[in-house]
Amino acid sequence: MTHRFVVAALALALTLLAHLGPAAAGTRSWQHVPVPDGVRPQAALNDAVAFGLGLAWAVGTDAVGREAPGFPLLLRWDGTAWQRQSVPGAGRQGELLSVAGTSPSSVWAVGRDTAGGTRLLRFDGRDWHESRAPRGVVPTRAVAGGGEVWLIGSRDGTQALLRWDGRSWQDVPAPPGSVYGLHLLARDDVWAAGATGTGAAVSHWDGREWRQTIVDGFPRAAVGSVLAVSPTEVWAGGTAGFIGGPAGRPIPPLLVRFDGQTWSRVSLPADFGAVTSLAPAASGSLAWVAVSRSQKWGLPGSTPPLVPGPDFLAWNGQSFTAYDEPAVAGEGDSQLLQLAPVPGTETVWSVGRAAGPENTFAPRVQRFD
Repeated sequence: MTHRFVVAALALALTLLAHLGPAAAGTRSWQHVPVPDGVRPQAALNDAVAFGLGLAWAVGTDAVGREAPGFPLLLRWDGTAWQRQSVPGAGRQGELLSVAGTSPSSVWAVGRDTAGGTRLLRFDGRDWHESRAPRGVVPTRAVAGGGEVWLIGSRDGTQALLRWDGRSWQDVPAPPGSVYGLHLLARDDVWAAGATGTGAAVSHWDGREWRQTIVDGFPRAAVGSVLAVSPTEVWAGGTAGFIGGPAGRPIPPLLVRFDGQTWSRVSLPADFGAVTSLAPAASGSLAWVAVSRSQKWGLPGSTPPLVPGPDFLAWNGQSFTAYDEPAVAGEGDSQLLQLAPVPGTETVWSVGRAAGPENTFAPRVQRFD
């Protein structure tokens, strides 16, 4: 009787492990994911968006040489591998800077040509089409969230923000200074990350006006990513500026948190680098912080004085767990890490540009699952 019970329990355990799969049964980690064979070694990726485990988009540039201009690069994840997609006006050199969407059938991509022209593309669920950018506006980033799509850009050298109303782009007043990132919760609930002449700034739009706060007053400090979890929990990340210091000394990363009343700086296990992306969990709370060019001080008297720091920081609500990106033969560390969480899951994509051989660069795609 006891023997039959043990056998049955073992069979049940093996069945559960089989259904859990290797990711759930084993240790979750960051893995390198190859780009399509046709993508040149000196390509680079700038941004990504995911709509499910079987659908994601990534954009960038496919360089033809160390100095020569490249061509816009558009990749699609089909659940198994990344596939290169054709770009409208593919004969025009340039790059795609940003991609965002409210659904798989409503995706926007922003880019630029080497001739100075702007690119605004829209995917309708079947094909990509060129769309006309607002007159006089040079868009640099598309952002989606809360059923909203906004553009960040400039007009006549000044900051411009535009909102898609379903038929056309409408101007939205911009907060003082520069805006580098947005988190859209609703039409009347928008957070902006950026900088002014007095430091890093985060602003909140209530549908009528912006309320701006300087979250770090060091010279040249700036934040480019913002994540609003609730009215009493907002995060922003970027770089902390400084004056002076040893020649060639890199800039420290900056992560700040709002508790509903004040902004406070959050300590990171990296002494230098830049927080380039924040990613939420399925619940909307902060899950990941990406630190590009991450470095930290080595042991006293060590040569060189700086050693590589963690690239990805997982937040559990109390503390960070540090992760290094996986090594790739013939390539160095990533110089840009842009996160794209898969909705409803714990899977996260990271795209960017890594150091290549002989002072070149290479496309980098990574996934945590």
